[in-house]
Amino acid sequence: MKRSVCLGLLVAAAVSVSAARAEETCTKIVATGHPEYPVMAFKDGDEIKGAAPSLVAEIAEELKVPFESKYMGSWADAQTAAREGKADMIIGIYYNDERAEYLQYVQPPFAYDPVQVFVANDARFDFKGQNDLIGKKGVANEGESFGPAFDTFMKDKLTVTRVDGLSAAFDALLSGDADYVIAAYYPGSAELARLGLGEKIVALEPELFSEELFVAFSKKSPCTALSQKFGEGITDMTEGADFREIVGEALRDWDAGNPQD
Repeated sequence: MKRSVCLGLLVAAAVSVSAARAEETCTKIVATGHPEYPVMAFKDGDEIKGAAPSLVAEIAEELKVPFESKYMGSWADAQTAAREGKADMIIGIYYNDERAEYLQYVQPPFAYDPVQVFVANDARFDFKGQNDLIGKKGVANEGESFGPAFDTFMKDKLTVTRVDGLSAAFDALLSGDADYVIAAYYPGSAELARLGLGEKIVALEPELFSEELFVAFSKKSPCTALSQKFGEGITDMTEGADFREIVGEALRDWDAGNPQD
C-alpha cells in the first residue's frame, strides 16, 4: 500500500515538473483568429482585434507571458497556421472532431454564439428549423464550421456554396444566386450594418442553434502547457462583468473603424 502511494506521488511530481518545464519554453504566445467576426474578432491592420483577443491578452498579462494577436489571412488561413504550428493559439473557434486533431481546446468556452439564417427581406420563407432549408440554395463563409451535428446535416441534406467573406455571401443573396446565408448573428449583423443593408437583409427566427466559442492552442506549440491556467482565467473573467465590458469596448472599436458604406 505504501509503495503504491509513493509511486503515485512520484508520478504526480514528475507530471508537475514536466508541465513546469513546458511552461518555461513558452516564451511568447502568437495568436490568430477570424478576420471577419466582429465583435469577437476582426482584422485591424496586421492585427486581429476584438473581444476575444482582448480577453486572452488580459489572461496572458496575468500569467506574465508576452502575447501578440496577429492577422494571418482568411479564416481558412488562420486555421492552417494553427494546424502547422505557425500560430500558438487560435481565438474564437467552434469545436469539431477534425479540428480537435490538431488543436487543444481550452475549457470552458468563453461565449455562446447564435447562428442564424439570413435572407433577403423581400424573399422570406417559412422557417421553423433546419429542415426548411432543404431544397434551397445556401451560402456560407469559406472555412466556417458550425459544429459536428449541423456540419453533418449540411453535408448530407443541404446545398451550400462557400464564398470568401460575408460581403460576398450577402452579394450572392441579393443577386438571387442564393436563397439564404448561414452565419453567426453578431458578425452577420455587424457586416450588414457596415454595408448599409440592414433593411434589405434580415435574420429569420428562430436561430438555427447556439454554438460554443473556444480558445484553442496548436498542439505543435509548447504553450499548450498553459491550457489549464487559461481555462481558470476564462472562468474568472466570464463569470463577472469583465467580459461584458470587453465586448462593449470591442463594439465601440469596430463601429469607429468600420463606418457604414
